[in-house]
Amino acid sequence: MALGQQADQGEADGLVLALDDGADVLGDGLEAVGERFDGTGRESWSGDGDDVLARGNRGPDKGNAVAAFSPRRGGGSGLPSHPIEVALAIDVGGTKLAAGLVTADGELVARATAPTVHGVAATPAGDGDGERLFSVLLALIESVGGNGDVVVCGVGCGGPMAPGGETVSPLNIPAWRDFPLRARLAEATGAPTFVDNDAKALALGEGWRGAAAGQANFLAMVVSTGVGGGIVLDGRLLDGARGNAGHVGHVIVEPGGRRCGCGARGCLEAEASGPAIAAVTGRPAAEAGPDVVERTGRLVGRGVASVCNLLDLPLAAAGGSVALGFGDPFFAAAQSELSERCRLDFSREARIVPVGLGPGAPLIGAGAVGWRGVGRLP
Repeated sequence: MALGQQADQGEADGLVLALDDGADVLGDGLEAVGERFDGTGRESWSGDGDDVLARGNRGPDKGNAVAAFSPRRGGGSGLPSHPIEVALAIDVGGTKLAAGLVTADGELVARATAPTVHGVAATPAGDGDGERLFSVLLALIESVGGNGDVVVCGVGCGGPMAPGGETVSPLNIPAWRDFPLRARLAEATGAPTFVDNDAKALALGEGWRGAAAGQANFLAMVVSTGVGGGIVLDGRLLDGARGNAGHVGHVIVEPGGRRCGCGARGCLEAEASGPAIAAVTGRPAAEAGPDVVERTGRLVGRGVASVCNLLDLPLAAAGGSVALGFGDPFFAAAQSELSERCRLDFSREARIVPVGLGPGAPLIGAGAVGWRGVGRLP
């Protein structure tokens, strides 16, 4: 599959996405959204699978999504289009899939998202469903392809995974068990491909361009469909024996609490993730009341305190739909719990703050995984 095949020369400065009539990759009522960034500003597109895939002309490769995207530097509307070096960035989560282009300076210049196929993520499934999910990912990749110079592919994916992301088994995507994600993406894109845990990718991005820029010791974490973390210690991202260091979501915060997907009880993920909140309250996390928001914040603060006390970390940056969606009350509760439980001289000033890169943090982090893989980031 060639990245950025041009469907129509006249559309070279826009986004063109098409599938052949029989390819129902983003159908079934799913919604995909995307953005392009060029010299004239930002254009967003959205719609269900059929609506989005109908944009533009049919390309030469029947059955493949085709896109033409022309990233530009600068903000003037009269600037000429020219290729820039970019990393193809991919984020794989239990709720959504995303693809984008990230420059060597950490700028997100294109992105597209689609829901993780509901049936695939909800129940264990066979190879067919796993391949369907991968097909959605390939369609997103094509939708952001363009005449930028794609140097590398970087991926952030939920864990656990084998070293280097050779195989991945995200707890929230049962259809992928020992799925050979790195090799499959390398084959599909033709680019050097590097895979890491999504929260570790977030840590790379936040240390590069976000809330932890300039910090040598910090935790970055995601509170969303799952709860995960990445730890930077003495300026180095920790990998662990099998590349899975930083799983703060499996710190026990409620002994004897809810059963976690990992099999244990009382894990932070089992108590504070979006699905856990929905299971307890009977409502989506987005509809949680103030008491649930405060409890979730306190549980996150409790887990973060254990990590800060253990590793002498002064800062935690939290992102994800639950943390960012709950907003200030969540962070106030988390900070209060953190301050109550970090009482050692070296940890009493520990802080928890929102990620500095906002909703683009996962893709910028995935881009950082790629740039790091080719030696362009430490």
